[in-house]
Amino acid sequence: MNENRGYNGTHLVLAFLAGAATGAIVGLLAAPKPGRETLETIREWGREVGQKAGRAATRAARAARDAFGEALRAEEPGTTSS
Repeated sequence: MNENRGYNGTHLVLAFLAGAATGAIVGLLAAPKPGRETLETIREWGREVGQKAGRAATRAARAARDAFGEALRAEEPGTTSS
């Protein structure tokens, strides 16, 4: 009997990314830099991550839209799927 607890590869990737982000922040906070420099470093990192996440979300939405459109066209009467 195969028991599925609701975890999949996505959960593993998100847990890894959360751990990496936490480790990076702790490393920055423990670094021998003045507080203002550390804060600015964290802000820059946050901006970069936000921009990358936005681009990734845009690409994912575009890919989903295109796949959905292809699936609809494949189901139209008189068309053949290749």
